[in-house]
Amino acid sequence: MVRMEKERRLRGAVSMEERRQRLGQYYTLIWNDPKGVKQAPVEVTFEYRQGGSGSRVKTKKKSFPASASQGRVEFSIIGDDYFDQGKVLAWRATVRRGDRMVARERSYLWE
Repeated sequence: MVRMEKERRLRGAVSMEERRQRLGQYYTLIWNDPKGVKQAPVEVTFEYRQGGSGSRVKTKKKSFPASASQGRVEFSIIGDDYFDQGKVLAWRATVRRGDRMVARERSYLWE
């Protein structure tokens, strides 16, 4: 299964530079909130710390319309960001619908 995932990520990358820009870490978040439909838009936030960035927290966000009851979002730390700053050491993912927190997951190293 790991080989298939690697081949899927590298599909279409012809040169070694293209392959290098796709190497790194990928995080896929799947969320479901059927009760909150049409109340407010959904925002998925991914916060993380990398080995080379010290204690600085980096953030990536993705928004979904209020009509969405479920979704899938992928966050990637790849290419130069991955090779310059290092591996992700700790992460936290939060799903919010307006002001309401729908779900939160974190790695065991997140404070």
